[in-house]
Amino acid sequence: MDLVTLGLLAGLALVDSTSIGTLVLPLVLLTAPRVDVRRYLVFLGTVGGFYALVGIGLVLGADAAVRLLAEVGDLTWLRWVELVVGGVLLTAGLVGDLVLARVRRWRAPRGAVGGAVGGAVAGEPAATPRRTASWRSRLVGPGASYRVVVGVGLAAALVEVASMLPFLGAVGIITAADLPLAASVGVVVAYALVMVAPALLLLAGRLALGSRVEGPLARFSGWLERVTSGASWWVFAVVGLLLVGDASRAFDLG
Repeated sequence: MDLVTLGLLAGLALVDSTSIGTLVLPLVLLTAPRVDVRRYLVFLGTVGGFYALVGIGLVLGADAAVRLLAEVGDLTWLRWVELVVGGVLLTAGLVGDLVLARVRRWRAPRGAVGGAVGGAVAGEPAATPRRTASWRSRLVGPGASYRVVVGVGLAAALVEVASMLPFLGAVGIITAADLPLAASVGVVVAYALVMVAPALLLLAGRLALGSRVEGPLARFSGWLERVTSGASWWVFAVVGLLLVGDASRAFDLG
């Protein structure tokens, strides 16, 4: 695995670092009047550890499947799959929002078009904001024990893991790299550490600057929660671009 591939994985991990579990909920803990560092680290350790274990399991399972298929024939088609999937994600990221808006406008009853398009993200499930609000209240409420913190961390990671395209894309890249077992595990663990690194940096800033950053952190938290609760087409575009780039390098197209 060369430096370019490691850079691709770092980029995917940083995209993953903006999720509900890796940044939005940690910001909730950081904007509390009194920051409990131990609970904060337990929460991040829970989320990061969960993703590391899931990633290791997925890489091991995918590696076993690839080795089984390798006995049948050439695996060049895996790189073609990566290229096609990356192209589809990149295209969806660039035009998906426009296409969805036109579909909503076409399906909306006459007179309700403005409400469907101009309101909050039409058609988006309302469960995510409610769920996030519930997690927030549990994290900073009077009953926020270590057990509750661990439970919220696991719940957030479990709900998000299947929809985190960068994480799944990274699993594909690590599998395609055909690394030894120990190296694959090490890369997955490093990926999980990069995922929680921004939250750790924010903790350091909060401890160093104290209440002076409460306002900026609260505003950043509100903005990030609004962004992550909608359809993040930019995530599709970034993941697609990175996958296309990785496959193109493997085919020496660039």
